Amino acid sequence: MDNIYLDYNATSPLDKEVLDTMLPYLTDNFANAMSFHSFGQRAAQGLEQARNQVATLVNCHPSEVIFTGGGTESNNSVIRGIARSRRNLGNHIITTQIEHPSIIKCCKELETEGFEITFLPVNNFGQTDVGLLEKSITNKTILISVMHANNEVGTIQPIAEIGAIARKKGIYFHTDTAQSVGKLPIDVQTMNIDMLTVAAHKFYGPKGIGALIVREGIELAPYLLGAGHEGGRRAGTVNVAGAVGLGKACEIAKIKGEGIVTKVKANRDRFHKIITDSLSNVSLNGHPTERLPNTLNLSFRGCDGQKLLIATDIAASLGAACHTTSRQPSSVLTAMGVTVEDALGAIRFSFGKFTSDEQVVAAANRIIKAVGNN
Repeated sequence: MDNIYLDYNATSPLDKEVLDTMLPYLTDNFANAMSFHSFGQRAAQGLEQARNQVATLVNCHPSEVIFTGGGTESNNSVIRGIARSRRNLGNHIITTQIEHPSIIKCCKELETEGFEITFLPVNNFGQTDVGLLEKSITNKTILISVMHANNEVGTIQPIAEIGAIARKKGIYFHTDTAQSVGKLPIDVQTMNIDMLTVAAHKFYGPKGIGALIVREGIELAPYLLGAGHEGGRRAGTVNVAGAVGLGKACEIAKIKGEGIVTKVKANRDRFHKIITDSLSNVSLNGHPTERLPNTLNLSFRGCDGQKLLIATDIAASLGAACHTTSRQPSSVLTAMGVTVEDALGAIRFSFGKFTSDEQVVAAANRIIKAVGNN
């Protein structure tokens, strides 16, 4: 039985176009982009082209793009950086109970340093109450951080509305778009976003590279200290080949993204229909419509999600990829009010542009058979 990969939210395969674009920067154009000689200048040109490609995708200025080691570093940089740079203005940060651990753990650490953190609840669809968020703002609030789309259930938050509230109150607003960039339209201008996290490997780019968009004029204390790379905002020799790969992934998403999303969503919905037409003990976790086009989180009542995946040889997740070694129920699902039984029977299927029609049908039938044999 061939293994079927339906875990694109954990990581995606590297697009061949992206790889081909990166290769010259791993061989001929290998130099440090900070070096002033001709070798360094060729690397620097590739880096700046990538910066422009990232900026074009999210509609920011290229100078606002900081290359990082990935989504976790970008998230850590925002939480810790704003906490340090604005400590004299307040000590209150607002986020949600279903953020990525790179946000949650940073915030919990700041609590030990005297910061006040509001972890907003979510409803049974996984959405934040904007009214409650606004009521939670105090005169000590310095940052609001709400992810654009949840990595486990795919639920999309009303980012533009939250950003408008933050802008009106003079509070910085950050959103983690690691799962949504390249899948949903993102415009930092119209969505009132001050800072934004990007992770290349979530949309067919390389691992180990990401970006943090920081609106011009925002003072962000550096997370890493060292030489003055990235305009003094992020120390460490820049991964030029990785950045070039991220830039190419952004360019592909800008040009071909709409068509890719249409195909992926159709496959996700077809998979869902085949399963629900045959099984009665299945329920959807997440919003039925305001959800990432590639994400499907299902609970199989009375079943163990881990045993189902082992029986079917399908590569999918029981929760976020960083949680899958634990048999505790997903904290995201419990925050949404899902019962422990249903949470332990939950599987996140996430589809991508390399998922074939044949794989969709085969995977759905394997699940149906495994549930029947449970």
